[in-house]
Amino acid sequence: MDVAQRITRLLDEHDPAGDPQEWLGARYDAGLAWVWYPEGLGGLGLSRDAQAEIDRALAGTPQPTAVQGIGLGMAAPTILAFGTSDQKSRFLRPLWTGEEIWCQLFSEPGAGSDLATLATRAVQDGDEWVVDGQKVWTSGAHHARWAILVTRTDPDVPKHRGLTYFVCDMHAPGVEVRPLRQITGEAEFNEVFLTGVRLADDLRLGQVGDGWRVAQTTLMNERVAIGGARVRRGMLEVMVEAWRERPENRTHDLHQRLLALYVESEVTRLSGARLREQLAAGQPGPEGSGMKLSFAELNQALSGLEQEFTRDLSYDDWDFRRSDTVDFYGRDAGYRYLRAKGNSIEGGTSEILRNIVSERVLGLPSEPRIDKDVPWKDLPR
Repeated sequence: MDVAQRITRLLDEHDPAGDPQEWLGARYDAGLAWVWYPEGLGGLGLSRDAQAEIDRALAGTPQPTAVQGIGLGMAAPTILAFGTSDQKSRFLRPLWTGEEIWCQLFSEPGAGSDLATLATRAVQDGDEWVVDGQKVWTSGAHHARWAILVTRTDPDVPKHRGLTYFVCDMHAPGVEVRPLRQITGEAEFNEVFLTGVRLADDLRLGQVGDGWRVAQTTLMNERVAIGGARVRRGMLEVMVEAWRERPENRTHDLHQRLLALYVESEVTRLSGARLREQLAAGQPGPEGSGMKLSFAELNQALSGLEQEFTRDLSYDDWDFRRSDTVDFYGRDAGYRYLRAKGNSIEGGTSEILRNIVSERVLGLPSEPRIDKDVPWKDLPR
């Protein structure tokens, strides 16, 4: 049965107007979730190129929601690459349907840009691991069922070699989630405290001590998910609409800046299309870091230009709330300007991404690293 026949059969046998989770489950079982994944895991083992046909045919049906982004974009490809058969069977389907939401426990107060210095410890106790530490800037932890977690299991070796990667049960005793209020007044992010959290060894992804390699798969997919997604021209369109509505505010200088940002937006869109074509032929690479960097700079420049052009410094709502999504286009210019500031931090800071692009894409000399062969326990903190 080819892809078109599977789509027809899915639509004939299941009502997309019914329960969204049931529909997404049927789509997964038909192999039409991620067509490049293996059969039985939401895919058909085909080329990634075939996904476009599926997405067009099912565009009007229930789709995964924004709150599933970390699970879909980061957890799923990591589980696929390093998970056992049992882990893939257990986690991928409810991740796709949205029955189980995921978050990412990577950054720490002292280990953000330099993630390999993280201090959250996992100590083996029989068939379990006892985890203690603190994570920060965790999107969606307040509604997550599971988390992808990087810990330090050996402090006696250099920082990159003593890490181990786990799936963390966010409902386990000892997991505490606290909101972090942002400049927008909302709390998309959290800090997560882990105190004596016990995780079974069958929640480990990859080998003990190989957590850095597993984490790199997550991080590359994260940057591709952010920077390599199909570029919406929403921020540009908002600015263009403001330009049309307020001719009295136009100046030659602002016009030149808008034209330059239009060109940059188009370059970013075309670069994203090329990156997705590369992904169809293999694994994500460091090019995703360049796309994520461009995405952040473009969003910040457009939102700043909008503020300057409209001359409107008002803000619609400072009330504290736990938001599930980032609504750039449903809010006012003040929200867009403030929220875009986070784009150069989340998913990898722009400074670190420039290093990755310079060293791994352009082949420039690496920065001197004096701590490369020093045991983690001897590093100054």
